[in-house]
Amino acid sequence: MDATTTTRVVALGARVAAGVAELEARSINQAETLDLPGVAGCRNTARWLRVTTGVTGRTARTKARLAKCLADLEPTRTATARGEIHAEQAQVIADHMGLLEDEKVSTYDQARAETFLLAEAVGGHDADALATMGHAIWERLDPEGADEREAKALQAQEERARKKTRITMGDDGQGLTHGRFSIPTAAADAFRKQLHALAAPKHVRAEHGAGSYDWQKPSAERMGQAFTDWIETYDPTQLPKIGGLTATVIAIGDYDLLQGKLKAAQLETGTKISPTEYLRLACGAGIIPAWMNASGEVLALGRKHRFHTPAQRLAAIVEQRHCQHHSGCDVPGYLCHAHHTIPWAQGGTTDLRTTTLYCPYHHTRIHQPGHDPTRT
Repeated sequence: MDATTTTRVVALGARVAAGVAELEARSINQAETLDLPGVAGCRNTARWLRVTTGVTGRTARTKARLAKCLADLEPTRTATARGEIHAEQAQVIADHMGLLEDEKVSTYDQARAETFLLAEAVGGHDADALATMGHAIWERLDPEGADEREAKALQAQEERARKKTRITMGDDGQGLTHGRFSIPTAAADAFRKQLHALAAPKHVRAEHGAGSYDWQKPSAERMGQAFTDWIETYDPTQLPKIGGLTATVIAIGDYDLLQGKLKAAQLETGTKISPTEYLRLACGAGIIPAWMNASGEVLALGRKHRFHTPAQRLAAIVEQRHCQHHSGCDVPGYLCHAHHTIPWAQGGTTDLRTTTLYCPYHHTRIHQPGHDPTRT
């Protein structure tokens, strides 16, 4: 194909894709009407869509969300079916209409807002531009009351952001942990600035002054390294205690490692690390020795107090790693309670040979009257 034909086909393909997306959205709504997800035993439409089509969970949720939105917005749905706007633009319009509904905006104003955003989308503005217009829509539709409306909208937006704040992380088994987070944008601005401070070359500040912006924007790799630096250099004593200890990860390694022997070390979480990483961590941390016998058991660090000392808790975490309940509970040791196997009131001592880690749930169960330790 020549240049003209190629351009025309690409544009036509986008229109066809929009029409197909609208058809798919209507079909998904029909599936809900027929309760096909329920018949298939799926907990929701997105799960049914994932099983039926083989798409990822993220894509399935996006498609189900678009279907629900277009069902209530006939002008936007029609424009999508005709290929006049893309599904991405339709979703932005639907998102803003949902916000207006949450803010209890009148039906008349909602219709005006949809008409305005739809016209801008048909006029060639992409999804990002539409999102920006949506946030400032009252400057166009109600100039006199725009300030008051904007203030109320921002207040509602910030409340929604607080409720939706979350972070998820998962280890890929290849030495990397991937994550996603959603935090209020104001907090993200501060976080980004902190990372930029860590990522920016020091010589720029030295040569051009603290206010200079004459430096390249940090790459994604450099920002990731800055995030790692931020985590490793944060003072754990500034955090609330967790399990009676500061939020410190324990690195476990033989004394041979400090002598240069090549062998793996590991964190108390079970993650294995190279000797190079172990030595790097040791350079920037206070080393707490945990003396072990030939069986890998931590030797008693023995002070006879009613409550376990931080050193004893650290030793118990190193040795036991997680909740020791016979059910196989895997709650990590730093979230567990230190339990006296022989109760203190009955003459038990506070040392590691008579200390067992239990998560709060199982610790409570163990202390219930009549509890049978052989049963859950």
